[in-house]
Amino acid sequence: MSLKELTIPKHLDALPGRTQKMAIQKKHYVTGVLLEPPFPQECHRVVLAMGCFWGAERKFWEIHGVYTTAVGYAGGLTKNPTYEEVCSGQTGHTEAVLVIFNPMHVTFEQLLCVFWENHDPTQGMRQGYDIGTQYRSAIYCYTDYQRKEAEASRDTYQRVISDAGHSVITTEIASGNEFYYAESYHQQYLAKNPMGYCGLGGTGVSCPI
Repeated sequence: MSLKELTIPKHLDALPGRTQKMAIQKKHYVTGVLLEPPFPQECHRVVLAMGCFWGAERKFWEIHGVYTTAVGYAGGLTKNPTYEEVCSGQTGHTEAVLVIFNPMHVTFEQLLCVFWENHDPTQGMRQGYDIGTQYRSAIYCYTDYQRKEAEASRDTYQRVISDAGHSVITTEIASGNEFYYAESYHQQYLAKNPMGYCGLGGTGVSCPI
C-alpha cells in the first residue's frame, strides 16, 4: 500500500465527487423497512465504522431494537462518492454502517459493546487483511450524549484491552457529518450473498460497559 492510500487526503487533494445522490433500493432486504428517511420519531441514529461494512451491518440488523441499517461512506471529503473512489483512498471516507435504533428497546451503550467487541479498534488504517483509510475504526455521533458516552466507553475498553496486551485504540470519535449511502449491491450484502466475504473479528476481550 502507498502512503497516499493510508493517509486522509486534504481538501485540495480529495476527489470532487458529484451533486447527484446514489440511487439505492428503497427497502431493507431483510426487514423490509425504509433505508432512507423518514424514520420513526422515537428512533435515534449513529454511524459506526469497524472495517468492511458487509459483516458489520449484519451485526447490527440482528439486534432487537434496531429499526434499520444501511451501509455507506462517512467521515470523508468527497460528495456522493462511489465505492471505487472510496477504495482509492482519495475521498477520506471510511466504510460505515448507519444504525437507526429505538432507545426504548436497545441502549446506545449496548450498541457500543457490539461495536468494540466485534473488531480490533487498535489497527489504525486497517482491519485484519483489509488495509486502507476506508477500513479505519470510527464512531460518528449525533448528540452530545452520544459523544460523551462513546469517549467514556473507549476509555473503559482501553483499560481492559491494555490489560490483555493490546495497544492503543485508534478509533476516530467525531460529530456525525454527511452519510453517503453505498450502492445497492452493498446493502445487506451478506443476506443477499450468504457465503460472501466477512472479515469481521474482534480482540476476544469483552467490553465491560
